[in-house]
Amino acid sequence: MFVLGYFFQAVAELLHLVLVAMMIVIIVRALLSWVSPDPYNPIVRMVIQISEPVLYPVRRRLPFWGGIDWSPMLVLLGIIFLDDFLVASLRMLARNMLMGN
Repeated sequence: MFVLGYFFQAVAELLHLVLVAMMIVIIVRALLSWVSPDPYNPIVRMVIQISEPVLYPVRRRLPFWGGIDWSPMLVLLGIIFLDDFLVASLRMLARNMLMGN
């Protein structure tokens, strides 16, 4: 049973790293929207390509209120929720399996 516990622990850590990386990309994308970056810059293009599939569905469903794009804030809140709930649950499950509870 300890193998399954270590598997869940590894999945939790990997998911945590992916969520933190996505959080950083979303924050960089929001900061880039304040300036006028070169659209041909490879880093800018990479940030847009990574963040747009996550932001577009949220942006499409949110009303455009006050001239502010609220989709990054909502996505960040969702990422924080997933990190606090799902990753913590996986860690707890792994800990219980490794302790034998």
